[in-house]
Amino acid sequence: MIHFNELHAPKPNITDVASESSAILDQIQASQQLGDVLDSMKQWDRQRREVGTYLALVYLRFTQDTADEQAKANKDESDAMRPKLTELDNEIKKALVQHPLRSELEQQVGSQMFSLWESEIPTFNPAISEDLIEESGLESQYTALTASAEFEFDGETHNHSTIGKYREYADRNLRYGAEHVKWQWFDENGEQLDDLYHQMVQLRHGMAQKLGFDNYVELAYLKMCRVDYNQADVARYRQMVQQHVTPLGNVIRQQQAEQLGIDKTMYWDEAVYLKEGNPLPPADYETMIRLAQDMFDQQGYGLDDFFKLMTDGGYMDLQSRKGKAGGGYCMSFDTIGMPFIFANFKGTRADVEVFTHEMGHAFQGYMSRNQPWVDYLWPTYESCEIHSMGLEFLTYPQMDLFFGERADQFRRIHLASSLMFLPYGVSVDEFQHRVYEKPEATRSDRHAMWKEIEQIYMPFVDYGDLPHATKGGRWHDKQHIFRSPFYYIDYTLAQTCALQFWIRAEQDRDAAMDDYVALCKRGGEAPFQQLVEGANLTSPFQQGCLENVVSQSRITLGLESSGNF
Repeated sequence: MIHFNELHAPKPNITDVASESSAILDQIQASQQLGDVLDSMKQWDRQRREVGTYLALVYLRFTQDTADEQAKANKDESDAMRPKLTELDNEIKKALVQHPLRSELEQQVGSQMFSLWESEIPTFNPAISEDLIEESGLESQYTALTASAEFEFDGETHNHSTIGKYREYADRNLRYGAEHVKWQWFDENGEQLDDLYHQMVQLRHGMAQKLGFDNYVELAYLKMCRVDYNQADVARYRQMVQQHVTPLGNVIRQQQAEQLGIDKTMYWDEAVYLKEGNPLPPADYETMIRLAQDMFDQQGYGLDDFFKLMTDGGYMDLQSRKGKAGGGYCMSFDTIGMPFIFANFKGTRADVEVFTHEMGHAFQGYMSRNQPWVDYLWPTYESCEIHSMGLEFLTYPQMDLFFGERADQFRRIHLASSLMFLPYGVSVDEFQHRVYEKPEATRSDRHAMWKEIEQIYMPFVDYGDLPHATKGGRWHDKQHIFRSPFYYIDYTLAQTCALQFWIRAEQDRDAAMDDYVALCKRGGEAPFQQLVEGANLTSPFQQGCLENVVSQSRITLGLESSGNF
C-alpha cells in the first residue's frame, strides 16, 4: 500500500487533457461496436481518476493550512481548471447519452450512470466558466475568513473548532462566555459575511438564468443529481419533521432543563444534557486512536483491518491547529482506491461522533473501490450520509471503550441530539429554498427569513442576549450554506435512515451489519431510494417513516418521565 506521504499526483496539463478527451470523444462518436465504446469509456475513466486525485490533494493541502500561500495558489489554479474539465467531460457524457448503442451500454454499465449524466449535462455551459471560477474564489474567501478567526477566552487563544469544546462544559458561565465571544466575532464580521453571501447568491442566480432556469433552485437539484425525488418530496419531508419531530424537540428541551436544574434550556445549554456535564472521551490523541482500533477490532466486518490500513498509511488528519480549516470531511484518491479523513478534535463527545461519522464515509469509499466506474465509487450525497450517520449508531456497543460507565449516558445524549438535528437540518434547507427563490432579497431580508423559519421548526431555541444570533444571523455559522448550496437536507434524510439502522441493530445486529456492509459495497450504482430499499430500510419520503423512528426514540429515551439522561 502507498503511504499518504508517498502519494504523487502530477498536475494535469490542461492542453494534454483536452487533446486526450477530444480523441476519446471522436472514438466514442465513431464507434459502432459495443466493445470499442466500452474501451473508450475505460480510457476516460482512467483520466478522470488521475485528474480527480490531483484536485483532491490540492484541496486537502489548502484546508490543512489556509495560511499557506503556495497551497492557496495551487487551489486557485485548480479552481481555474475545473470549468474546462467540466466542459470536456460534458461533451463525452452528451455523446454517450445520445449514442445509438445506449441501451446496450446501459445493460453493461447500469442505467444509473446515464441518469447522473442527464442530470449533470444541463448544469454546465462554457458561458458560465468565469462565473464558476469566481464562485470558487468566493468560497475560498469564506473558508479563509472563518479559519483566520481567533478567540481569546479562558486564558487561551481558540479557533472556531476549539472554542466549540466549551459548549459541553458543565460550568454554565463558561458555556455562555464562550458563545458570547464566538457570536461577537460573527457580529463584527457579519457585514463581510453578508456581502460574501450576497455575491454568491447573485452569481448563482445569474448562472441559473444563463443556463435557462428561472432560479438557482432547479439548477441546484440537478447539480446534486437528485434523480429519484424532487422539490415537492423534500417539502413534504420538511413538513413531516415539523409535525412529528418538532413537538418531540420541545419535550427534549424541557426535560433537559429539568435535568440541568434551570428554568429553560438556552442556546448555550443545548449541547449539555447532565448537570455534571456530558461524558467525555480521553483527551489524549494517541489514546483515542488506540481505543478506536479496539472499537473496530470488536466490531469486525472489515472495519478492523480497514482502520489499521488508514492509521498505518497516514490517511487521517484529526487534530485541530492554527490555520487549519474547520469542520470535517472525507475525500478519496481514486487512482489508489484510498480515502482520507479530515477532522478537528476538540476534546468533547463530538470527537467520537465526528470521527465515526467520517469513518463511515471512508469505509464506504474503500468498500466500493472496486466498482468499475468512477461514477459509482460514491453515491449521491444523501446516500453517502447514510454510511456515516449509520456508523455512529452501529458503534453504540463499543462506546464503553471511550466513555466507560457513562456510555449509556453518551448513547442517550447522541440519540437525543440526533433527533434534535432534524428540525435544524430542515431549517437550513428551507432557508436556502427561500433565498434562491427570492434572489433580490436584501441582507436584512435573509436574516428575517431565518428568524421566521426557526419559529416554524425550532420554536424551542432561545439565544438570550447573544450577539448576532438574536438578529437572525445563526446561519452565518453554517459553512454548507456558503460553500455547498442545498447540501444539507441530505443529512436529515440520511439521519432518518441511520435511525432505522439503530432500531434494526437493537433487534438483530448481525442482519443490520450485513445490510450496512452490503450498502457500502454498492457505492453509487443506484439512486437514493433504491439503495435505501436494498438495505431493507424505509424511504424517508414514505408516510409513517418518521412516526416509527420518533415512537421508538421516545421509548428508549423514556420521555414520558423526567430525569432520563
